[in-house]
Amino acid sequence: MAFLSDSLKRIKPSATIAATQKARDLKAQGVDVIGLGAGEPDFDTPDNIKAAAIAAIQRGETKYTAVGGIDELKAAIAAKFRRENGLTYTPAQCFVAPGGKPIIFNAMLATLNPGDEVIIPAPYWVSYPDIVELLGGTPVIVEAGMNTGFKLQPDVLEKAITPKTKWFIFNSPSNPTGAAYTHDELKKLTDVLLRYPHVWILSDDMYEHLSYDGFKFATPAQVEPKLYDRTLTMNGVSKAYSMTGWRIGYCAGPIELIKAMTTIQSQSTSNPTSISQWAAVEALNGTQDFIPTRAASFKERRDLVVSMLNQAKGLKCPTPEGAFYVYPSCAGCIGKTTPKGRVINNDQDFVEALLEEEGVACVHGQAFGLAPFFRISYATSTEALTAACERIQRFCASLR
Repeated sequence: MAFLSDSLKRIKPSATIAATQKARDLKAQGVDVIGLGAGEPDFDTPDNIKAAAIAAIQRGETKYTAVGGIDELKAAIAAKFRRENGLTYTPAQCFVAPGGKPIIFNAMLATLNPGDEVIIPAPYWVSYPDIVELLGGTPVIVEAGMNTGFKLQPDVLEKAITPKTKWFIFNSPSNPTGAAYTHDELKKLTDVLLRYPHVWILSDDMYEHLSYDGFKFATPAQVEPKLYDRTLTMNGVSKAYSMTGWRIGYCAGPIELIKAMTTIQSQSTSNPTSISQWAAVEALNGTQDFIPTRAASFKERRDLVVSMLNQAKGLKCPTPEGAFYVYPSCAGCIGKTTPKGRVINNDQDFVEALLEEEGVACVHGQAFGLAPFFRISYATSTEALTAACERIQRFCASLR
């Protein structure tokens, strides 16, 4: 339509949200669909967090708050970074937004000028490049393929850096692959970044608490303290605390950047929901006992899904270190034909045919910048995962 802006042409709808909505729509029509597209824990928000929200409502904490978050939550964020990551921030260096996505949006809007480059390893979370493009920056996509465990190698990072590079966006454990960088692997990347003082780092630590097999989480500013003054470290309560719908993301970084992001938020969403902020205070300050228990459940599901997918003809599924996704290759299915006569030319064909013929919804790899793969979220029940993997095995076996 003629009245729409040119900037809208630079972005596309979120593929993960689209896959989830399509599964919802089909279920509403009575179709038997198992949805594995959403990055959302099936566990409920813990009772102590719900109780804190209810208490906040009863106390009348239902008014506007400070744009960048209430003092109590900023203090809890500073305490979390100190306790869990060895990072010292003042509450004034902390910032709260209505989800993780607005943090990235605010940071990029506050810093990007036309022509500025942002290095993004692929596979990437679907929103990173679109946010950069929407705000006039240039995404520079660097491949981190299955042969390196979906982890960016230092030489590849160094080759991508130019005088125009403004940011490096880093995500571990990763959405969509679940790949997580060890301290030593991360140190090799931070050693590269030390040589380029004009490059800022945005570390997306959203899946910090979801790692397996004794993996020890580390974040860039912790691994290399010399990067502290040019690193924005972000996290949230969505994944570890099962609070996706509460919409609270948080970050900490240099005070001037935080002030700029606050100015932008003052003219966009304004403050995050007051009640959700009080719930997040309890999430960060309250008991953390349930996190290892839930992580153990996710590990069991991971092991089940990896095993069953590796028994499917034409699929190869690496074992991820964290998050709640697997990112199997469907290269062995490309060029084959379904029983209904559809030719599988790419990973999008694969996931569309899988949904149509077996009722399993997942997201194609091209949406994350690396094909031919697809992403499955195992943040759902063992029963649903078993049934879905059986359908995938049947589907792959039927290809000719």
